[in-house]
Formats: sequence, structure tokens, C-alpha cells
Amino acid sequence: MSKSIVVEDLSKIYRLGEIGTGTISHDIERWFKTRILKQEDPFLKIGETNDRANKGALDIVYSLRDINFEIEQGDAVGIIGHNGAGKSTLLKILSRVTTPTKGRINIKGRVASLLEVGTGFHPELTGRENIYLNGAILGMRKLEIDRKLDEIIDFSGVERYIDTPVKRYSSGMYVRLAFAVAAHLESEILIVDEVLAVGDAEFQKKCLGKMGEVSKGEGRTVLFVSHNMAAVSQLCNSGILLHNGVVNIQSDISKVLSQYLKNLFVKNKSFEKISTNHFNLLRIFTANKEGDSTSSFTMDEDVIVQFTFEKISNLSKSYLHLTVNNEMDLTIVEVDSNDWNENIFATDKKGKLELKLTFSSRIFSSGKHRISVGLSSEVLPGFQIFSAVNVAEFEIEAGIMNRDNSRIAACSYLPKESFDFQV
Repeated sequence: MSKSIVVEDLSKIYRLGEIGTGTISHDIERWFKTRILKQEDPFLKIGETNDRANKGALDIVYSLRDINFEIEQGDAVGIIGHNGAGKSTLLKILSRVTTPTKGRINIKGRVASLLEVGTGFHPELTGRENIYLNGAILGMRKLEIDRKLDEIIDFSGVERYIDTPVKRYSSGMYVRLAFAVAAHLESEILIVDEVLAVGDAEFQKKCLGKMGEVSKGEGRTVLFVSHNMAAVSQLCNSGILLHNGVVNIQSDISKVLSQYLKNLFVKNKSFEKISTNHFNLLRIFTANKEGDSTSSFTMDEDVIVQFTFEKISNLSKSYLHLTVNNEMDLTIVEVDSNDWNENIFATDKKGKLELKLTFSSRIFSSGKHRISVGLSSEVLPGFQIFSAVNVAEFEIEAGIMNRDNSRIAACSYLPKESFDFQV
């Protein structure tokens, strides 16, 4: 099978601060040393790794550094990584929105890209006119676009507004029409960034189905960036994991997702006190029914999550929010004491509160799970004033599940100082 995309030694550097580009003197110096003297680019020697969490000493960073990969024609490739890993920069370079600092890219075929809301649309033109504009950019003739027009409009679901200027569209309508155009016009490569998160659940499902059809049925190459690991797993057969601008792994999608989630677990393995203006999370751990701290459970063993909060503000009412996500980053359990109008700090006078939540392991599948906790207040309803994401983990060992016992589905409150929830 032929190669659809080949990337060799690709790097992209950015200058931090108010001015993102270099001066003309830098450009002349760089041109003279690289083109005339045949020396290495001096600015590539001084760039730092793109680690957004730590302050560096230089104002030049690598958004991408020495990227190498090949993609076969017809592959559906998931590009994943944490925020700031370089995913969007890579897609912009492949879409020719920006140029690389160094390296070579060989792309076979026309590229249709959907990078962010409104990319490629002229706000003053109507939806119909923008369809023809995008087709013309891809090199299609009017007759070819005419054949696809009704199908595009029907898929987008914005027929009533198709002759309205797109500047009056909502972000969801923008994405609907933009995806319909990108997916239906005759390009060999389809590049989709995280924009599908703007659409509703029904449209996201529709888009995933269309991308699968484009890849498997039509033999077109799809590059898909998303933080929805379930969607990536469903659509893609291979993946690329980026970390701080470097390719961490390129392999089958299952291996790439496993490495990505493993990195998350390693990053959040050790717990330190987490503080905000309103609360401190002093400790959090998982335990068995005997109260012994453990992070490994069988499929018939209850999982107990215990943690201690300290209130350091004068907020009168506080509500707990807890989620447990599995290895595919799907939320398995969601607990919200606000649903029962339960103020967890109602009777605590000392400002500290021990909480214990008990879950039947039968609601979990085998594998690793991550716990996130948050607190909200009636002062700011719907807004978490404390949040700790992926703050603890546990693993359910593979084995045979005992199905004789029915699932516990009760919520009980022990003394307020030791709030207990069973599911």
C-alpha cells in the first residue's frame, strides 16, 4: 500500500512573549548561515522542550521536535496527547496553515481539514457559497460540487439557514456545515481536530460514522485529534502519541492508548496536599472492607474511597462531586451530593471532614480506574471551587465475577463527619 503522508525530521519553534515571530535581522542571519555557509540553523540550537507546566530560561521553545512518521493510504490515525503536546501545531503544518521550521513533508493527494470553528469559511458568504468556495480551494469544478451539494446540506442539518451568511451561525451550526463540507468533498486526506466537541452527541456519533465510512469504505486517509479516547478507539486503527512536542510512540491504537493512559497514571501516582482558597484536600486513598489501604481489588471486592477535606473559608454550604473513569477515560461512576441537597460540611465544626465512599466492584470492568473529586458551593452553583483531577487510582484484577449478589443501590449517610455512599 502506498504512503499517504511521510514526515521526516519535522520541527517547529516559537518565540514566546508578545511578539511571536523573529525580527528581520534574525531572518537574514538564519538565511545566511543555513543557505550560504551551509551551517546548522542557530535558532534550532537554543530552543527548549515545550513543557508548558515549567518555566524555562529561554524565550524560544520547540512546539514540535524531530518528528518522524509514515501513514499508509486509507489509515485512520488518532493523534493524542495532553494539552500543549503539539497536536494542533502538527495538523496545521500538515494542512499548510503554517510552515515548519525545518524538516520535510510529503503528502500524496488533496487535504481537507477542519482545525477550528470557522476555519476556511468566509463570514460574509452564505453556507451555500462557502461550500462552493471550499470546493474551489480543493481544485474541484462546479459540476463536481453540484453533485455533492444536496448530500452536504442534508448531512449538515442546516438546510433552513443554508442561504444565510455564516457569520450568523452558532458555533454548532458552523461545525456541522464545516464537517459536512470537509467529509463529502473529494479529498484524499481528511484532517479533523477537536472541533467535534462543539456539536451535540447525535452529531458527534454521525461524524464518527462518516469518518469510518470515509476511511474504510472510500480508502481515504483520516487524521483525528480528540481527547475522547472512546471515539479514538472506535474510529482509528493506529495512533501517534505526542508528548512535549516529541513522538512518544506510533503503533496500533490499542498500544498507543495504553501508553497514554499509563503516562497519566504515572503522573498522578503520588499524592500531595492540594490547596485552594476555600479547601485543602489533605489525603485520599482506596481501601478494602477491612480498612487496609490498597489499590488492587478483585471483581467481587468492594472499593472504598476515603479522603479528608479541610475547609479554610466561611462558605456555609459545600457539595461533593466525584467521578471514576476507566482506562478509556469513560466516566463509570458519578456522585454528586447536590443531587440530594446534602451539605457535606453542615455539622462539622472543626473545618475538617472525613469522607468514605463505598462502591461495589461489580460496576467496574477489569483494569485501571482514576478518581477525580471536586467541591461546589451554593454561592456559585454549577461552578467547582475545588477540583482535583486524576488524584488517585485503583485497579480491578481480571477474574470471574460472582453474579449471585445483586448490586447495592443505596445511599446512606453515617454521621455527617463520615459521609458514606454506597452504589
